[in-house]
Amino acid sequence: MMRFLKKLAARQKDLYGGDGVTVAFLGDSVTQGCFECYVDGGRIETVFDTEESYSAKFKHLLQTLYPRAQINIVNSGISGDSAPRGLERLEKDILRYHPDLTVVSFGLNDCGKGLDGLPLYLEALRKIFTRLAESGSEVVFLSPCMTDTFVSGSIVETELREIAKAQAERENNGTVERYFAAASALAGSLGVRVCDCYSQWKRMNTCGVDTTALLANGINHPIRELHWLIAYLLIQTVFSE
Repeated sequence: MMRFLKKLAARQKDLYGGDGVTVAFLGDSVTQGCFECYVDGGRIETVFDTEESYSAKFKHLLQTLYPRAQINIVNSGISGDSAPRGLERLEKDILRYHPDLTVVSFGLNDCGKGLDGLPLYLEALRKIFTRLAESGSEVVFLSPCMTDTFVSGSIVETELREIAKAQAERENNGTVERYFAAASALAGSLGVRVCDCYSQWKRMNTCGVDTTALLANGINHPIRELHWLIAYLLIQTVFSE
């Protein structure tokens, strides 16, 4: 059993005798809770809706299971972020909160560098995982959703269509999958649990689901309903043996 679950159980049993639990999330736009994108004055803008993020839904599920426990959530997702930049802000945005559990999710932006960027991505993840473990936090690596496999007709702005086209190429040529497979292997080698959301999306796609239609921006942001899937998979991961 994970240590943070033992703390939850202790607080559930004794409101004054057990400690509260802090769960931190380090990641990019999906972690932050970004959904639709649009172009305003030549700038690409994003709709932020953190109450619909998977971290908020994860807390809802945990609080349902442990209604008497104190659960603190630190959402340190930043739109457009990457693993190297996440490493740079690890102390400021995560470690100073002394989390019991940290969910790390990067790769959607890192893969934009192609396979040449894979070593830098993995090295940054290695340092993040190691520093978190040294700080006493348990760690889960979350591989996020599939990205688009074609340019959706719902995307009308030229700037966004170009981004969607480039991302679909990376998805279809296997670059995105290579990133998450390598990150998952690294996590496993370091004793970090893996929540493989990406494989769930791949399975849905294989079974005929239009996964591109499940992206709020048509590129890489899951719709609000699918953040529940991520939250449920995280629950499954932390309760697994």
